[in-house]
Amino acid sequence: MLFRSNTKNKSYQDFSVLGVDLHSHLISGIDDGSTSLEESIVMLQKLADLGFNKVITTPHVNSDYFRNDNSTINAGLNILKRAAAKNNIPLTIEVAAEYYIDFEFVQNIKNKFPFLTFGKNYILVEVSFFNPPDKLPEILFELQLEQYKPVLAHPERYAYWFNNFGFYEELHSRGILFQVNLNSISGYYGPDIQKMSYMFIDKNLCSFVGTDCHRIQHLEIVETVLGNRHFKKLIDSGTLLNHTL
Repeated sequence: MLFRSNTKNKSYQDFSVLGVDLHSHLISGIDDGSTSLEESIVMLQKLADLGFNKVITTPHVNSDYFRNDNSTINAGLNILKRAAAKNNIPLTIEVAAEYYIDFEFVQNIKNKFPFLTFGKNYILVEVSFFNPPDKLPEILFELQLEQYKPVLAHPERYAYWFNNFGFYEELHSRGILFQVNLNSISGYYGPDIQKMSYMFIDKNLCSFVGTDCHRIQHLEIVETVLGNRHFKKLIDSGTLLNHTL
């Protein structure tokens, strides 16, 4: 069943209409996100202030730069949750991961590695910002064969597909879901990426949104999305699944 907001034409005051932020980098010191536990707490408090009630933080897993595994990620989650409780931050905090599709990732699929997922076995994946990946549809299909539900992170930011939106439509027809960054809608990454985020909304291809926050500045900027007409259109579209997580 599609979720449809009964708040059409409403001006949103916060992100409680979403409830869940499913893309962030809040575990300090393990990727290019938060650099300290103190910084993580500041961001968590801001997320609560913005109206979120749950955060699914997603550290990078990349064989070249961020060689995180389930053990390091879960250890970081435990530290983060204890600090949040100590600071009385009213958020449910869970963890998944943002997996970079590379050779090691593909090998892990073949070896039936237990990937960190969220919700109904969704797995968040990303690809290079500079070069289109080889055999992406085939790799995503291999994930589906293992009963995962692939979610491509920030598809609106891959410039090499800007003139080939049909590729995204083909992926979507194969059951691949898309997570758009809220700050792409705001224009933070530039007008071309904003335009692409609008395309995903206009064509009803956006299943999830996330802050993708690495720094507190990302969360300060994301507030501007609340007045954006495409954000309102997305909320009323019935395509978003954030509330189901």
